[in-house]
Amino acid sequence: MTSKRGLFGWILFDVATQPVATLITTFVFAPYFASRLASSPVEGQSLWGFATGAAGLIIAVLAPLLGAMADASGRRKPWIAAFSLLSITGCLLLWRAAPGVEGAVALAIAGFIMASIGAEFATVFTNAMMPTLVPQERMGRLSGYGWAAGYFGGLVSLAIMLGFVVASPDTGLTLAGIAPFLGLDPASGEGDRASGPFAALWYLLFILPLLLWTPDGRGHGNQGGHVRAGIASLRATLVALPRHRDIMIFLAAQMIYIDGLIALFAFGGIYAAGTFGWTTIEIGIFGILLTITGTIGAAVGGVLDDRLGPKAVVLGSLACLILASVGILATTADRIFFIVDVAPATAGDGLFSSTAERVYVALGLAIGMVAGPLQAASRTLLARLAPPEHMTQFFGLYALSGKVTSFLGPMLVGLMTAWSESQRGGMAVLLVFFVGGAALLTAVRVPVRPSASPSSS
Repeated sequence: MTSKRGLFGWILFDVATQPVATLITTFVFAPYFASRLASSPVEGQSLWGFATGAAGLIIAVLAPLLGAMADASGRRKPWIAAFSLLSITGCLLLWRAAPGVEGAVALAIAGFIMASIGAEFATVFTNAMMPTLVPQERMGRLSGYGWAAGYFGGLVSLAIMLGFVVASPDTGLTLAGIAPFLGLDPASGEGDRASGPFAALWYLLFILPLLLWTPDGRGHGNQGGHVRAGIASLRATLVALPRHRDIMIFLAAQMIYIDGLIALFAFGGIYAAGTFGWTTIEIGIFGILLTITGTIGAAVGGVLDDRLGPKAVVLGSLACLILASVGILATTADRIFFIVDVAPATAGDGLFSSTAERVYVALGLAIGMVAGPLQAASRTLLARLAPPEHMTQFFGLYALSGKVTSFLGPMLVGLMTAWSESQRGGMAVLLVFFVGGAALLTAVRVPVRPSASPSSS
């Protein structure tokens, strides 16, 4: 059996990567990009959608091949280290994307793409380690605890940024009511841009336990042989995939609903900034509340996964996401539930003072509660469906299915936003992803397998 220290190191990987999603993709840098770097929130949402789509396309093309090569080599931690370095480098670049600087938009997009693909590729290999660490009847808890730890890490990192680093341009003070750390200038967005270097340092600190403590497979052969063997193995797997009916249907379903979730998180903060005029501080507080429910949801979801099965957890989570997405579309600054007029917020009324804002916050908390279980149970479901000897390869296809349409989903949001000249119109396309994914998943049959003791090497 894997030692507790080894399992702890694996769980901390989710902590390491979470600020890339929490600080950069969602709550700090993305709204800064849309409101301070782009010429307008609509253009910012559109460009962010194209950038997210480009990162997804790169991941979709390369993840299965890299997974096959890792299976051929027998080692996963060297790949994790290499792609973690790429993500850290991308995070560091974001500091240079200052307002008024020539090429700042392009630099921000390049840094974001590097950070995203590095973290995602590292996740492919980390996920594939799971069946070698614990028996199948404990994978749900391990996956759920990983997501819960990741959400908690996102909560702590966001609290640190808002309390000590990011300041309001109006007051010059952070959420804690103090001047920003190191005298960072809010007028030039230094606090928002510091989310990149902070995420890089955080990633480096929390990836070390996995690299030092968590057991890896045994390496064998030469690298050139791994490439050839990986290509041949991937080709054979793709040819045989139609014979793996349930895996194929699951990957198709996951391809659809995860794309919707990625886009929902990518544009949630941007949508709130444009609809309600929220600043980074307000979006950050919203993010803190969301990650609290996400932490609780992921931990509870792991227990439900082991008791009810991952398919039931995923379908229940998707049902909640569909209802919450309809609620978001039904909410504007002066209207809720499509037809109920409410008073919009006015300056000086306080945090989340309007009815529409409070409804939006409540819907966000519901989304946070189910997003963790959805993702944790999805990787558990694949681990139960995939052949053990091709686990990384299938997790590469899992990353492919989660990314192959992600260049379409965010781009559709961007295109619909530009075409309709409405952020609300762009967000409406997300419902198609959640409903379609849930419909496909109902056809997946999950086999009952006897548990096997994992390797401790």
